[in-house]
Amino acid sequence: MMDPGARLTLRIEKPAAGGRMIARHDGLVVLVAAAIPGELVEARVERVQRGVAWAVTVGVIEPSPDRVEPPCAWSCGGTAYGHIAYPRQLALKQEVIVDAFRRLGRIELPAPPVVAPSTPDGYRLRARLHVREGRMGFFHEGTHDLCDPASTRQLAPAALDVVARLGRALAAQRDAGVSEIELAENVPGTERAVHLVLGPDVDPSRLGSIVPCDGLTGVSAAPGGARRPLVLAGVPQVTDRLTVETSEARAVIRLSRQAQALFQGNRYLVEPLASLVAALVPPGPVVDLYAGVGLFSLALAAVGRGPIVAVEGDATAAADLRRNAGEARGAVLVRHEPVEQFVREVSGVGRGSLIVDPPRTGLSRAALAGAVALRIPRLVYVSCDVATMARDARAILDAGYGLERVDAFDMFPNTAHVECVAAFTSSGTPPRSLRRGGGTRRSGRSSPDATGRRAGSAGQAARWPR
Repeated sequence: MMDPGARLTLRIEKPAAGGRMIARHDGLVVLVAAAIPGELVEARVERVQRGVAWAVTVGVIEPSPDRVEPPCAWSCGGTAYGHIAYPRQLALKQEVIVDAFRRLGRIELPAPPVVAPSTPDGYRLRARLHVREGRMGFFHEGTHDLCDPASTRQLAPAALDVVARLGRALAAQRDAGVSEIELAENVPGTERAVHLVLGPDVDPSRLGSIVPCDGLTGVSAAPGGARRPLVLAGVPQVTDRLTVETSEARAVIRLSRQAQALFQGNRYLVEPLASLVAALVPPGPVVDLYAGVGLFSLALAAVGRGPIVAVEGDATAAADLRRNAGEARGAVLVRHEPVEQFVREVSGVGRGSLIVDPPRTGLSRAALAGAVALRIPRLVYVSCDVATMARDARAILDAGYGLERVDAFDMFPNTAHVECVAAFTSSGTPPRSLRRGGGTRRSGRSSPDATGRRAGSAGQAARWPR
């Protein structure tokens, strides 16, 4: 029996999803932190559950030539691969993608997809920082202990300066009641906004006098889960002008977003990602599910695709989406409603393209069943979680599609996460088992508005763009 605290000598085999590496001891799988495939390490067992052990490297007996000095402890949020030379990080992510498609999707990729690289330092456009006893930072893995955000090198220096000043201001205010801070920057780092997440009984208005505004476009605050934040200062949103380029066209789009809105997190790769998605969509009508603030919808409209229906269930993102869609001069129709409802009610199907960019949990059962039942010839799936993408890809193939290509972007350097884009082409009618219906499990970004109504064209069935 393997007990917590036991020391093991292990040969590391391959990467596992989530950042740890796989080794074996007496037939038991051991997930080892701070290791690299090929290394011989001494590891300390942390816990054993359901026939799997978790362990952390405490000594390296035979180091990999790819081992480097990490920016900070492996456990600090966003640095699980920080001890690995960057070219090897990209190679490991290729392995993770191929393994997920093979093991979870029963799909053999013809070759590992090339992972587009990123500058590892200062890449983050968005960050959620936890506040504990006057300190702010990311959590260490599996704990509520904070690590210094500067040590991870994920945030740009100007953002770190704002974070430090905010931390000092909140620490000076006794019982400020702030549990988290959501930070958003634009790509060049010229605009910056923050949203303060408060405890349930905290009055946001009393924080306005203590929040420093130098270096910020605006500040908002609200208790956790509240839909209507209070603006404490300025305009709490940032704006970008992004270049989208395909073989046929080059255009610039303008996007603004609130501090707490969902958006791609990497300043260096957001334009290449949007350009790839635009290049994968042929001329004709498009439906963009989980549209967020409108990155793909506006990119497609700018290069001549459309008309476009953009569907978003989250109230904050949908408000930004509606404002941004005004830039498209009628080419983008916004619907604020759950994706599951839209695919259940849509009519006039069988043509155009469908984009899905679901949250980390992937497509809900109802969203997946409804999407494939539309019989749309082109389906482009964008995902920040290769495991749920591989699972959904299997169902999409079973519904009569063929997998054309998979591309990848290192949106999260020094972590095990990788952004993937898969393009599918329809090759037949979905089998009866995958037509409309299924379960009711919802994604994290699909919800009714605060009144319980489904926004969009109230009382009307969704329509496929003509």
